[in-house]
Amino acid sequence: MADRLKQRVALMFGAGCCAPGIGNGRATALAYAREGARVVAVDNNRDAAEETVRMIRAEGGQAVAVLADVTEAAQVNAAVTAARAAFGGRIDILHNNVGITSMGGPLEESIESWEHVMRSEPHWRVPHLQVSAAGDGRTGRAGAIVNISSLAAIRYTGYPYSSYYASKAGLNHFTIGLALQYARQGIRANVIMPGLMNTPLIHQQISGQYASTRSDDAGARRSLSDGQDGRTLGHRHGCAVFLASDEAKFITGVCLPVDGGQHCRS
Repeated sequence: MADRLKQRVALMFGAGCCAPGIGNGRATALAYAREGARVVAVDNNRDAAEETVRMIRAEGGQAVAVLADVTEAAQVNAAVTAARAAFGGRIDILHNNVGITSMGGPLEESIESWEHVMRSEPHWRVPHLQVSAAGDGRTGRAGAIVNISSLAAIRYTGYPYSSYYASKAGLNHFTIGLALQYARQGIRANVIMPGLMNTPLIHQQISGQYASTRSDDAGARRSLSDGQDGRTLGHRHGCAVFLASDEAKFITGVCLPVDGGQHCRS
């Protein structure tokens, strides 16, 4: 186990996985723990959060599971309280890994669906957490916020999910404003924009929904790997560790594509 995040407390929303296996949230929680962070694994599925904690502890790391729905402010505030109680009252890293998709353009998607997608984005809840993320001034250590957006924030990906495009674009700009507004308080805020990744979530929320509108499910699944350079799907949990660490102490307000160069293509 390395120590780039030694003894830091990482409050991570979306630390579980929607299906058996390891998705981006769980992979990032493990990566934080392997670098010495104490992880507060928050998810709206308690079993999923507890499985992440079990995996971290099996490797000798420290973690606790917390049940919370980011669309409910009271539950988010309760998660902050639980995180402080678990590890000495401090939070050094705030990681937002939450988001959902709903297929449909502006003519097809219902208002209810649009609002549900928008409520799932953690940028509405971040103001409640920014002071917590500042860390403990006695250590001189700055706080880091890492928000997970998507390449969909800046590119049309080929999927008809207009609310997802809007929510992720909003998250990007919100994070930039957050970075500038709270820089003097020692808080850094950055965005990671993953490209298409072969995870349980993308098959459940995107490929599965998209396939339901097509006669060719295999075609929908093949589209997950379209444009992936090097014939590999991306990984971004190492990037999250970097942005949360002191190695990135002069980096803030950045929206970073982690997509194998996919954003360079027209």
